[in-house]
Amino acid sequence: MILVCGTMADTMIELMCARLDDLSYEYLFFDQVGYPDRFHLSWELDTCGPRGYVASPDRKVNVADLTGVYARYARYRGGPERPGLSKLERDLTDAEYQLSLMQLLDLLPCVVANRVKASTSNDSKIYQAFLAESFGLRTPRTLVTTDPDEVREFYEACDRRVIYKSLSSIRSIVHRLNEEDLRERLARVRHCPTQFQECIDGVDIRVHSVGDRVFATEIVSEVSDYRYAAREGAPLSLHSIDIPNDVAAACTGMTRTLGLVLSGIDLRRTPDGEYYCFEVNPSPGFLFYERSTGQPISEAVAHLLRGRASTPG
Repeated sequence: MILVCGTMADTMIELMCARLDDLSYEYLFFDQVGYPDRFHLSWELDTCGPRGYVASPDRKVNVADLTGVYARYARYRGGPERPGLSKLERDLTDAEYQLSLMQLLDLLPCVVANRVKASTSNDSKIYQAFLAESFGLRTPRTLVTTDPDEVREFYEACDRRVIYKSLSSIRSIVHRLNEEDLRERLARVRHCPTQFQECIDGVDIRVHSVGDRVFATEIVSEVSDYRYAAREGAPLSLHSIDIPNDVAAACTGMTRTLGLVLSGIDLRRTPDGEYYCFEVNPSPGFLFYERSTGQPISEAVAHLLRGRASTPG
């Protein structure tokens, strides 16, 4: 039995439920918006591990019967009102659910995509960079600072070819640093540590690592952050590619070392064939890449959660 935790407002949850239906894999969808009114979670820990159940309005599943879990932890706003509960009480209830769920998933012996503790590396891009280098991938020259003078020195050292982005795991837009930023906005770094990186010429590659399989997508775009190409009116093309065996091994190795079973890894291939690593995402939204290339990423995830090897396709 597979457990899917999240909300149908999340397109990744919708995709995985649809894929499990398509494969006729038995699963229980635990809708966090319906907790605790219609969905229930109860467990305890003994010497043999966690025991208890998860329940939807029409079924109840023992946690010992789970072969895999797919969970998304994004907070959903705008759910149904709960009569008799204040906003504070509702927020506390939601927090208790998330905490109870995350603790349970960290303790379950089955495959979990992904456990919360394993996902915390995304809070430190610097740590991930050291890990990437240990697996033979290159990383761009990087500066993290609150000192405007250090930024100016770094900017010149990189031949004025620098991008900046958030240090946190919160999604942010990557921007190219320019002279106007240095004149009008640089003083703001005093109030917030910011990450600056040398610009690396090349083609973006997104690798999804699923168990021992990798799905690589080449992205061709003219903007610094291809995720926002449409917003900037820039063309964007994606297609599946094969990557060198050592690069694929580095991607699966990093994923495994971080305690993950599923990851989205951002690479860039330079004109001379070097591969640079920028980030390992522990909760990748692969719907965009799957739709654009036809790669069976969600199917591979489903096989992994069912406890069977995914068949190369």
